[in-house]
Order: sequence, then structure tokens, then C-alpha cells
Amino acid sequence: RAFAQSLLRFLGFIFWGSAAVQVFGGVLVILMFKNYGYLLQDSYLFLPGWLTLATALILFPTGLLAVSISVKCSRNQQGTLMYLLVLLLCLEMSSAALACSYSVKTTSQLKSAMGYLVHQHNWTCSQDPGNSAMDVIHRKLECCGVHNYTDWLKTSSSWYHPACVPESCCKERHSHCRGDLGHVEQLSDKGCLKKLEDQLCFAMLYIFWCCTVLSVLELLAAVSNGFLMRHQPFHDLCVL
Repeated sequence: RAFAQSLLRFLGFIFWGSAAVQVFGGVLVILMFKNYGYLLQDSYLFLPGWLTLATALILFPTGLLAVSISVKCSRNQQGTLMYLLVLLLCLEMSSAALACSYSVKTTSQLKSAMGYLVHQHNWTCSQDPGNSAMDVIHRKLECCGVHNYTDWLKTSSSWYHPACVPESCCKERHSHCRGDLGHVEQLSDKGCLKKLEDQLCFAMLYIFWCCTVLSVLELLAAVSNGFLMRHQPFHDLCVL
């Protein structure tokens, strides 16, 4: 019993710290899809982020109950803690499953959407407005084209100016760069698709592993709480 109380107290403090970790992951996913939502067809891809934030809100009172029970066992608190742990397990397993499936699903959508934006981009070598969706992506991710800068040479508009790419492909340290292919060292050498995929994959994997690890810890907390509940007469556990 003393070991179960010590473990429950330790897990209570872990849950408090995990709430901040979950908030970071949820906000990261939500901001990611808010910034690049126009490249994705499914609006429900926000769901793992919101589920993670909901988990973070429940983790704090769960940790508080775990610490309180480890000091002074309360039948009502033990029952409430068990309910919260079951709710957290449902939320986190759902978040982990959605994050795993969405990380695979978004790849094809990103490739198709970015290819369309490159094909529809209207630009000239002499005057580059630099405010289209692709220009914004170029500057945010410091990339050029879908796979690399040669993607711009395959668009129909580039037949009129085959020796340049949009100025947004230029690296920031080259202030005099105008997208001239005669100075490719001034252009971003990485494609936008790979960079964006890496960011989305990191966000989804972050949520997946956080939820998976927390699920294991919550199972340990449930076992410890259940062990302590065995010392209470069953007829007194009215909350259950």
C-alpha cells in the first residue's frame, strides 16, 4: 500500500508536467493547420490538436486528485480519479490513432495542392509581386518549388522566361537576388513539399508518442488507485 501511494503521488506530479507538454503539442498542430490549411482538403485534421488540448485540461485535476489520494485516501476522490483516468485513456488513444492516420493521409493532399499552386502561379522575371500563396510558403519555409527550383521550369508560364524563378525563392542573405538561374547558389535548394511534410510529421508524431506514453502512465495510476480502493469496503464506494 505504501508503494502504491508513493507511485500515485509521483504520477500526480508527472501529470501536471505532462499537461504543459500536451498543450504545446495541441497548439503546434492547430497553428500548423491554421497556417497551411488551404493546402489540405479536410478541415477535421484539426481534431488531434483539440483533443490534445482537452486532455491537457483534464490532466491537471487528475494530477491533483492523485496527489491528494496519496496523502489521505478519500472514497469519493478515488472513484472520481478512476473516472478521469478512463476518460483520459479514451481521449489519448483517439488522439494517437488520429495523428497516426492523418500523418499518412496529408502527404498526397499536400503534393497535389502545391503542384496546383505552382502551375497557377502568375509571375514574371522583371516584376515579381511576391504575395501569392506559393510566395508565402517559400518565405516561411525557405524553400523553392515542390521538390526543388526546377519545378518552376516545368510550368506553362515559364516558357516566357525560362531563365528565372520567383524572387521568393531567394535566400534572405542575398538581398540583390532576382531569381536568376545564372546564380542558383542564391536560391533555396530544398523543395517545399519535403519541408512541410517534415513539420507536419513531427507535430503528429509528437502527439502520438506523448499520448502513448501518457496512456501507459495512466494505466499505472489506475492500477495503483485500484489497489488502494481494495482497502475500502465495497458498500462504502457509493460513487462507483
